[in-house]
Amino acid sequence: MRALLHERMAWACAAAGQPRETERALLAAEEALGADEGGPQPDWAAWADGTELRVMAGRCWTELRRPLRAVPVLSAAHAQYDDSHARDKALYLSWLGDAYLCAGEPEEASAAVGRALDLASGVASVRPRQRLEPVLHRMAEHRGLPAVDEVLARATV
Repeated sequence: MRALLHERMAWACAAAGQPRETERALLAAEEALGADEGGPQPDWAAWADGTELRVMAGRCWTELRRPLRAVPVLSAAHAQYDDSHARDKALYLSWLGDAYLCAGEPEEASAAVGRALDLASGVASVRPRQRLEPVLHRMAEHRGLPAVDEVLARATV
Protein backbone atom coordinates (compact mmCIF):
# COMPACT_ATOMS: atom_id res chain seq x y z
CA MET A 1 0.00 0.00 0.00
CA ARG A 2 2.88 2.37 0.79
CA ALA A 3 4.40 1.58 -2.60
CA LEU A 4 1.21 2.71 -4.32
CA LEU A 5 1.19 5.98 -2.39
CA HIS A 6 4.82 6.69 -3.29
CA GLU A 7 4.09 5.80 -6.90
CA ARG A 8 1.25 8.34 -6.99
CA MET A 9 3.57 10.91 -5.43
CA ALA A 10 6.12 10.22 -8.16
CA TRP A 11 3.48 10.87 -10.82
CA ALA A 12 2.41 14.11 -9.15
CA CYS A 13 6.03 15.26 -8.99
CA ALA A 14 6.61 14.36 -12.65
CA ALA A 15 3.47 16.23 -13.68
CA ALA A 16 4.79 19.24 -11.74
CA GLY A 17 8.16 19.02 -13.54
CA GLN A 18 10.18 17.97 -10.49
CA PRO A 19 12.69 15.28 -11.55
CA ARG A 20 14.58 14.99 -8.23
CA GLU A 21 11.38 14.60 -6.25
CA THR A 22 10.08 12.13 -8.83
CA GLU A 23 13.19 9.98 -8.49
CA ARG A 24 13.00 10.12 -4.71
CA ALA A 25 9.36 8.99 -4.74
CA LEU A 26 10.10 6.18 -7.21
CA LEU A 27 12.94 4.92 -5.01
CA ALA A 28 10.67 5.07 -1.96
CA ALA A 29 8.03 3.09 -3.86
CA GLU A 30 10.59 0.46 -4.82
CA GLU A 31 11.77 0.17 -1.23
CA ALA A 32 8.19 -0.11 0.03
CA LEU A 33 7.45 -2.75 -2.58
CA GLY A 34 10.33 -4.85 -1.29
CA ALA A 35 9.45 -4.37 2.38
CA ASP A 36 7.55 -7.03 4.29
CA GLU A 37 4.67 -5.16 5.87
CA GLY A 38 3.79 -8.09 8.08
CA GLY A 39 0.01 -8.17 7.87
CA PRO A 40 -2.36 -9.00 5.09
CA GLN A 41 -2.62 -6.49 2.26
CA PRO A 42 -5.88 -5.37 0.65
CA ASP A 43 -6.93 -7.25 -2.50
CA TRP A 44 -6.40 -4.17 -4.66
CA ALA A 45 -2.73 -4.18 -3.71
CA ALA A 46 -2.17 -7.33 -5.79
CA TRP A 47 -0.66 -5.22 -8.59
CA ALA A 48 2.52 -4.92 -6.52
CA ASP A 49 4.71 -7.24 -8.56
CA GLY A 50 7.08 -4.54 -9.72
CA THR A 51 5.85 -4.35 -13.31
CA GLU A 52 3.31 -1.65 -12.53
CA LEU A 53 5.98 0.33 -10.71
CA ARG A 54 8.24 0.09 -13.77
CA VAL A 55 5.38 1.30 -15.94
CA MET A 56 4.84 4.26 -13.63
CA ALA A 57 8.56 5.02 -13.65
CA GLY A 58 8.52 5.02 -17.44
CA ARG A 59 5.45 7.23 -17.50
CA CYS A 60 7.12 9.65 -15.09
CA TRP A 61 10.32 9.85 -17.14
CA THR A 62 8.29 10.33 -20.31
CA GLU A 63 6.34 13.13 -18.67
CA LEU A 64 9.63 14.74 -17.65
CA ARG A 65 10.91 14.34 -21.23
CA ARG A 66 13.71 11.99 -20.17
CA PRO A 67 13.42 9.30 -22.87
CA LEU A 68 16.76 7.63 -22.15
CA ARG A 69 15.30 6.63 -18.79
CA ALA A 70 11.76 6.03 -20.01
CA VAL A 71 12.29 3.77 -23.03
CA PRO A 72 14.16 0.89 -21.33
CA VAL A 73 11.73 0.56 -18.43
CA LEU A 74 8.63 0.89 -20.61
CA SER A 75 10.01 -1.63 -23.12
CA ALA A 76 10.75 -4.13 -20.36
CA ALA A 77 7.38 -3.63 -18.67
CA HIS A 78 5.46 -3.89 -21.93
CA ALA A 79 7.16 -7.22 -22.64
CA GLN A 80 5.70 -8.57 -19.39
CA TYR A 81 2.10 -8.11 -20.56
CA ASP A 82 0.20 -10.58 -22.66
CA ASP A 83 -2.05 -9.18 -25.38
CA SER A 84 -5.04 -10.39 -23.38
CA HIS A 85 -4.44 -7.26 -21.27
CA ALA A 86 -5.07 -5.16 -24.37
CA ARG A 87 -6.29 -2.00 -22.65
CA ASP A 88 -3.35 -1.74 -20.29
CA LYS A 89 -0.82 -2.76 -22.91
CA ALA A 90 -2.17 -0.15 -25.36
CA LEU A 91 -1.84 2.52 -22.67
CA TYR A 92 1.74 1.51 -21.88
CA LEU A 93 2.64 1.47 -25.56
CA SER A 94 1.27 5.01 -25.91
CA TRP A 95 3.78 6.15 -23.29
CA LEU A 96 6.53 4.24 -25.07
CA GLY A 97 5.62 5.91 -28.36
CA ASP A 98 5.67 9.29 -26.66
CA ALA A 99 9.10 8.55 -25.17
CA TYR A 100 10.45 7.54 -28.58
CA LEU A 101 9.18 10.81 -30.03
CA CYS A 102 11.00 12.67 -27.27
CA ALA A 103 14.14 10.77 -28.22
CA GLY A 104 13.79 11.82 -31.86
CA GLU A 105 12.90 8.31 -33.03
CA PRO A 106 9.64 8.67 -35.01
CA GLU A 107 9.96 5.26 -36.67
CA GLU A 108 10.21 3.52 -33.29
CA ALA A 109 7.33 5.67 -32.06
CA SER A 110 5.32 4.53 -35.07
CA ALA A 111 5.90 0.88 -34.22
CA ALA A 112 4.75 1.37 -30.63
CA VAL A 113 1.77 3.54 -31.53
CA GLY A 114 0.73 1.22 -34.35
CA ARG A 115 0.71 -1.72 -31.95
CA ALA A 116 -1.23 0.35 -29.41
CA LEU A 117 -3.83 1.17 -32.07
CA ASP A 118 -4.19 -2.53 -32.87
CA LEU A 119 -4.72 -3.40 -29.22
CA ALA A 120 -7.03 -0.45 -28.51
CA SER A 121 -9.35 -1.29 -31.38
CA GLY A 122 -10.67 -4.33 -29.55
CA VAL A 123 -11.33 -2.88 -26.11
CA ALA A 124 -14.46 -1.32 -24.66
CA SER A 125 -12.50 1.52 -23.07
CA VAL A 126 -11.96 4.91 -24.73
CA ARG A 127 -8.97 5.70 -22.55
CA PRO A 128 -6.27 4.15 -24.78
CA ARG A 129 -7.49 6.10 -27.81
CA GLN A 130 -7.72 9.30 -25.76
CA ARG A 131 -4.15 8.78 -24.56
CA LEU A 132 -2.97 8.12 -28.13
CA GLU A 133 -4.48 11.31 -29.59
CA PRO A 134 -1.77 13.75 -28.38
CA VAL A 135 0.93 11.26 -29.36
CA LEU A 136 -0.55 10.97 -32.86
CA HIS A 137 -0.69 14.76 -33.04
CA ARG A 138 3.02 14.95 -32.23
CA MET A 139 3.76 12.19 -34.74
CA ALA A 140 2.16 14.33 -37.45
CA GLU A 141 5.22 16.57 -37.24
CA HIS A 142 7.09 13.70 -38.94
CA ARG A 143 4.79 13.26 -41.94
CA GLY A 144 6.65 12.04 -44.97
CA LEU A 145 8.30 9.14 -43.18
CA PRO A 146 6.61 5.96 -44.44
CA ALA A 147 6.18 4.40 -40.98
CA VAL A 148 4.62 7.59 -39.62
CA ASP A 149 2.34 8.07 -42.61
CA GLU A 150 1.09 4.49 -42.33
CA VAL A 151 0.22 4.84 -38.64
CA LEU A 152 -1.44 8.22 -39.14
CA ALA A 153 -3.54 6.80 -41.98
CA ARG A 154 -4.61 3.86 -39.80
CA ALA A 155 -5.48 6.20 -36.95
CA THR A 156 -7.96 8.17 -39.04
CA VAL A 157 -9.89 5.10 -40.21
